[in-house]
Amino acid sequence: MLLVIAGFVAGLVDAIAGGGGIITLPALLAAHLDPAVALATNKGQAVFGSVSSVVEFGRKGQLDWKRAPWSFVFALLGAVLGARLVLRANPAVLRPAVIALLVAASVLTLVRKPTVGTRLAVVASHARASASVVALGMGLYDGFFGPGTGTLLVLGYAYWFGDGLVKASANAKVANSASNLGAMVLFAASGAIRWDIALPMGVAQLLGAVLGTRLTIRAGAGIVRAAAIVVGLLLAARVAWQAFH
Repeated sequence: MLLVIAGFVAGLVDAIAGGGGIITLPALLAAHLDPAVALATNKGQAVFGSVSSVVEFGRKGQLDWKRAPWSFVFALLGAVLGARLVLRANPAVLRPAVIALLVAASVLTLVRKPTVGTRLAVVASHARASASVVALGMGLYDGFFGPGTGTLLVLGYAYWFGDGLVKASANAKVANSASNLGAMVLFAASGAIRWDIALPMGVAQLLGAVLGTRLTIRAGAGIVRAAAIVVGLLLAARVAWQAFH
């Protein structure tokens, strides 16, 4: 029951500003799952929330359909490559950089609000190519390491593409759902996912994501900005704790 509640809350948080894994992964580890199984099961249940958010944001007209297909395809490709790279390298080498990046992104969001329409000229004229590069990079990161992917995507879309925070949250979910799906397929093929846990958590994650998406659209940029700051700092703290323990 506690895992189902964790799934619902994670779906709610993740739909707003990313970072749902900060809730679900510790919950799965607390349930005494092997770390590898916990990571795989986390991806299995996270797909439900991220995909439902994309559908809901799409229904509300918040997605950039010129960028969305490119973001999805390249994030999926990046996640598969990243997940395979895990077998050959130690993800721990990324921890110091991830801590610095999450803290810097959170502080930047705290002191400077993203402004709609301020994207770079080169990004504006090559939106699809730029979206492909960003999605490939973040998909690779998500498949290889993971923490903070959703939050970094939201802030990246806001500052790099000049999206409003609500639209940034929507467009980020396209790439995030693709990277989740790519990693989930690989984990499922290896039999690492505990579906008896992932499915009920996934349903709860879906319900939380729908609520979070509607709350984001209704409350506007303020709730996304506040959530991104809090989640970014919490994720940085979690990665730092893992690095020293």
